[in-house]
Amino acid sequence: MEFSIKSVGPDKAGCDCVVVGVFDSRQLSAPAQEVDKAAGGHLAGILRRGDMEGKGGSTLLVHGVPGIAASRVLLVGLGKQAEFGEKAYRDAVAASVRALRDSASKSILITLSELPVAGQDAAWRARQAVLAVSDALYRSDQLKSKIENARALSAIAFSATAKEARAAGAGLAQGMAIAQGMDLARELGNLPANICTPTYLAQQAQKLAKQHKLKCEVLDRARMEKLGMGSLLAVGRGSHQPPRFIVLQYRGGKAKAKPVVLVGKGITFDTGGISLKPGAEMDEMKYDMSGAASVLGALRAAALMQLPLNVVGIVPAVENMPGGGATRPGDIVTSMSGQTIEILNTDAEGRLILCDALTYAGRFDPACVVDVATLTGACVIALGGVASGLMANDDALAAELLAAGQTSGDRAWQLPLWDDYQELLKSNFADIPNISGGRAAGTITGACFLSRFTKQYRWAHLDIAGTAWRSGKEKGSTGRPVPLLTHFLMKQAGRL
Repeated sequence: MEFSIKSVGPDKAGCDCVVVGVFDSRQLSAPAQEVDKAAGGHLAGILRRGDMEGKGGSTLLVHGVPGIAASRVLLVGLGKQAEFGEKAYRDAVAASVRALRDSASKSILITLSELPVAGQDAAWRARQAVLAVSDALYRSDQLKSKIENARALSAIAFSATAKEARAAGAGLAQGMAIAQGMDLARELGNLPANICTPTYLAQQAQKLAKQHKLKCEVLDRARMEKLGMGSLLAVGRGSHQPPRFIVLQYRGGKAKAKPVVLVGKGITFDTGGISLKPGAEMDEMKYDMSGAASVLGALRAAALMQLPLNVVGIVPAVENMPGGGATRPGDIVTSMSGQTIEILNTDAEGRLILCDALTYAGRFDPACVVDVATLTGACVIALGGVASGLMANDDALAAELLAAGQTSGDRAWQLPLWDDYQELLKSNFADIPNISGGRAAGTITGACFLSRFTKQYRWAHLDIAGTAWRSGKEKGSTGRPVPLLTHFLMKQAGRL
């Protein structure tokens, strides 16, 4: 897909289709008024006849509009003008490309990028427009023998005034980088576990490193055993797939500047182990490596944007299977930190691999550490697919991540990490159990477990169990929280 910014009157745009907005009660947006004026009131006449009311997300494709260069005009409903905000803007852009993606239009000009959104500038509008388009057009057809609907959009331009063109161009470049990071995360998340194994993840990390001149190190089982990663290794004992511990380094900042460390959960398939999950929807457990995928996606975006900071990505990659060698409920293992863990439920495996990765992260003397994991079903119950769960041992870091989520539209919601909840994690036989004694506060107690391994640095935990994946008719990876992570990195680098 070719993206660009154009400062041209919508009536003069020589493309297959120009996209203009219509507010509720048939009120034309400013660019739509320009087209209508050139067309001698043609659009206003269509609205008077009641063909479109301007309801948010609605579309109407009009052919043969007189007086304009484009072959077609797509009217997109924007809803009430007084209520037009960030979500309505993203929804309108997405609705426009969904309406045109299988049409004969190859090139389009979207004028919605000129519409004012309270509190946001031209760079934000361009960045968000690219992400909305990318999400609407993405299809997981990499493993299909025949790709349907060969006709597709190939060139999308967003309009901007001459005054705002430079800022819009910068936002466009950022949006394209983030979209490529999201695409990588989606592709990995959608791959089946017979392809996307721990070894495959390591190979993709090495490929990414080669493409963007990153440093990549992959630790095998022997190296992990030498480091004392007994908790991580316990998870993969039932699988024929060997575990991998991936360390990627992007060095865009000063040599001695402390890095931001991103840690992504990489369970390439999660049966639950001996604590076997129910069979229904178990196929979706291929997405249990979405934390890992999002870390790789964020690093790709950071490298494409050439952000002036240092970032380390850590991915513990393991498959959780039952088998004769599998870890049993009641087993006790020793983590890299030296703390012993009683494994009461082998389906609470994500925290077992993350705790060793978080201990390893300390050797980089990080500015901060953010782990990303599809950790708990409880988070899905609490927040659904709208917001990721956020817990942190540093309120300032939590605030920065919340702000990044708000700006990107990839939102998070902070839950408490009070010492009161630590009381739920007690074992008669080890330093800590991997689950609490009951169902209460499952998302928080999962984070409480991880917090025991993060005492020496600023740390935040993102539970993306509800946001990384869509179920049902639109089943597939969302690419989240790559936008949140990249906006956080952009802010740390002074690029926002």
